[in-house]
Order: sequence, then C-alpha cells, then structure tokens
Amino acid sequence: MQNSEPIAEIVSVSSGSDSRIGADCRALQRGAGVRVLPGRKVIRVVGDDRVSFLHGMCSNDIKNARLGTIVPALFLTEHAHVIADFFAWVTDDSILIEIDAALWARAREQLERLLVADDVEFEELPGFVVIDIEGTRAAEAAGAIAADAPALVQWRHLHAGDVFVGNLPRFGLPAATILVSAGKADSVLAAIEALGADFQPVSEAATEIIRVENGVARIGVDTTDKTIALEARLNRAISFDKGCYLGQETIERATARGGLKKRLFGLRFDGDRAPEPGATARLDGKEVGVVTSVALSPHFGSIGLAILHHSAWEAGTRVVAAGLMGEVAARVSDLPFK
Repeated sequence: MQNSEPIAEIVSVSSGSDSRIGADCRALQRGAGVRVLPGRKVIRVVGDDRVSFLHGMCSNDIKNARLGTIVPALFLTEHAHVIADFFAWVTDDSILIEIDAALWARAREQLERLLVADDVEFEELPGFVVIDIEGTRAAEAAGAIAADAPALVQWRHLHAGDVFVGNLPRFGLPAATILVSAGKADSVLAAIEALGADFQPVSEAATEIIRVENGVARIGVDTTDKTIALEARLNRAISFDKGCYLGQETIERATARGGLKKRLFGLRFDGDRAPEPGATARLDGKEVGVVTSVALSPHFGSIGLAILHHSAWEAGTRVVAAGLMGEVAARVSDLPFK
C-alpha cells in the first residue's frame, strides 16, 4: 500500500472533472486498470540467514514460505505498533521486499539495529518499478506479460525472463503485480493496453475507492505510530501460529483475552457529503474515533474509514463526524462494505 497524503476531498465518480474516475471505475469492473506505483520500493534481501532473520523480525511466516510465494507481512515494534506493511516475494536466491518507500527508512533502521551476527544484506533496487493491475480481468492482463500468469493462485508469483508477475490482491479486488526494470515498464504497460478498451491506465483516486470499499488500511493514513496491528485489521499479514517474533506478545495477549479497545470500521455518510480526514467521530457527543479516509463509491455512496472505540462497533450505530467542513451524520458499517 502506498503512503501518501490522505485525499482532502471526497472522491466523486459523477460528472465534469470526475468523468475520468467514472471511466476508471468502469474499466475496473469490466476489465482491468493498470497503474505504476511510484511510492513503492523494492529491496533485495540476501545472505544465508535472510529467512530466519526476517522470520523473527516480521509478523508472518517467512520460514515456511515456499519458493514462488508472496507473503504479506508487517514490521512491528515490540508493542505491536505498526512500522510498515510489505510484501515478501520468495525467490530461489533472495527475498524481495516490496514496501512503501516512505516507510522503509524507519523499518530498515530497526532491522539494522537488531542485525548482529546474521549473514543478511539489504540491497535497494532503485531501477525496479512496481506495476499494479486491478480488476475482474487482471489475470488476463497479466497473461499479456507472462503466458503462465493467468494460472497463478493468490499469493503466488513467477519469474518470467526479467520480470516478476504475482497474483497479489493488494486492495481486495482480483489483482496482479508486476516487478520490472524501469527501462521496460513502458513496454509492459503498452502490452496490457493493447488488449483493448477494457484495459487502461487508471488513477490513484479510482484504486483509492477500491481500498476504502474493502477496508484495507493504509499505513500512515489510517494508522498512527501507536496503532496496534489488530486495530487496523491487518490480520492477513499476521501468522497466529508462528513462533517468537517482534511484537508477538502484544498480538497474542490481544487475541487471547479480547483486549482490543479500538478497531477499524467503515462509515456510511448521509447523502453525498463527507468530512475531511481528521474529523472526529462522535457518539452521543463523545469522541469515539477519527475519520482517516473518505471516498464516493459507485456501489455504496459516501463512505469512509475510522478506527473506533468499542462502544461504536455495532453495525448501524449512528455517529456524527465533526470537522472543518461541519457535521455529517453517518452509520457504522463492518468491513468490507457490503
């Protein structure tokens, strides 16, 4: 997931200047949309101890990940506060970490601080580009780059020549990701667009709608440096069976004792208005959370995300979001929106 400034206005798909977003959403429904993710970085992790070291430093199971697997994972503090989320691509001679560039510096600082006598090196690959393909026909689009790509199951990848192609449901839709050298990115995009009108470049605003609809938290936008991983519903990136790792004690305690007091939920705003990110969500006049992301969904209308106090967890609970743009009434929704 990228880490950029939260959208300041609700994303509209209606008319006028927003017609591009409407076209993008239709492409995602009928075919596939493709977008270069400029905020992503690829790091090659090498060394004999790369697997055991990363296994102990992140929230998911790296040690038992087979060749060709993509593992969603988190770097956490000892108190399970989220530092960064990432995808680990397991290859025969390395592990490729695909991560938000803005989050990598802090993650690397922690990793190197804990790296003592382990045979591990981190090689940043500035020449790599991350291309995201989203939509119902994403597998078909990936097949234009690698003939075997449509047969990939979720969280698997293949190495075809000088590109990596993975079945990676980044935001919740059927999706694929391509890792390729910057010099060949244009040819990859052209090959996908050549499939027809239903395969086209899409904007970040369109994929933002998908992300919010599916309740996928963006680190640094929907979270703070004090957010516990479980509060942000980052469960897909957590192994609840693996052994010791940084932050495990807090995760286990919250899981076993039901100790969570806050959790990410959706908000359905009344009408087409939405508050700006940062507006407070109030229940009976008491603050129960902060609105972090907003979008105007073609399926669900005006929606948003907020990490809410447990007093507001019941679906349908009426709250008021209050911010600089005034007050907007909303109903709490579980995630993903249905």
